[in-house]
Amino acid sequence: MPLPIASSSSSSPSSPAAPRRRSLLLAAGAVFALAGCMTPPDAAAVGQGLVDIEVVDRETGQVLEVYRHAGRWYVAGRPGARYAIRITNRTGSRILAVTAVDGVNVLSGQTGAWSQSGYVFDPWQRYEITGWRKSDSQVAAFEFTSLPDSYAARTGRPLDVGVIGVAVFRERVVRPAWRDAERERRSNGAFDDRLERRLADGAAAPSAPAPQAAEQQAKSATRADRLGTGHGQREESWVSTTQFDRASSTPDEIVSVQYDRYENLLAAGIVGSAPIARPRPFPGSRDVAGYVPDPPARY
Repeated sequence: MPLPIASSSSSSPSSPAAPRRRSLLLAAGAVFALAGCMTPPDAAAVGQGLVDIEVVDRETGQVLEVYRHAGRWYVAGRPGARYAIRITNRTGSRILAVTAVDGVNVLSGQTGAWSQSGYVFDPWQRYEITGWRKSDSQVAAFEFTSLPDSYAARTGRPLDVGVIGVAVFRERVVRPAWRDAERERRSNGAFDDRLERRLADGAAAPSAPAPQAAEQQAKSATRADRLGTGHGQREESWVSTTQFDRASSTPDEIVSVQYDRYENLLAAGIVGSAPIARPRPFPGSRDVAGYVPDPPARY
């Protein structure tokens, strides 16, 4: 089952709850271990090799159709519907999946960054993340809502609403000392070209956008008809913690899926010519431990 970066596990309200475990939060962050089934990956899911990502409408049980445009992936959400992020580990080793929605870490509520907590998946494991983690036994359900009612907007972070991001890390394997020395020597060389290309393409850039881009994004974020992810009803979801030593400080794979109303996707360039907003899944944040805090009360 998957674990967060100190590590955790969770189960949806519709499935049997996993046995309660003692949790241990590590100084480096929390990694959560999840209880989930091990099933073959879906060939239609989004991913680059290590994981498959699907967005599931929990009201209908259907996997949302994926649209590819200009090198990016999009799904159309239904306002008011609860959804889940289904992640499948396609490898024979444990992986860490640091997951953010609307630029916010789903475990801690921090502004998303790669160094934060995530879920640890066992080899070939599949699991559905159903909400913002509130404790080791509960989540607040993900639900599609208007942008002003999204968790990110209600906590003062509306610029990156409309994106789901998963940064995947391999686990460090103990090797002979001479191999570690060789690896360190190579790591001091050129930055990994594949990751560099993904960053250049804007798949997950933690730095702030250029002033002009930021201004356009801020104007776009004020549109009430855009779709975001709300802080829904509390649901039972058990997790435990585990230790996970990352093989690298940078992700081995980044998967980014943008979402909005179907009507907005049509009008935003999926089949038209209007510019498309490009929210960042991991915009960066302070290093703060804990779970997702409640949003401010509605007035």
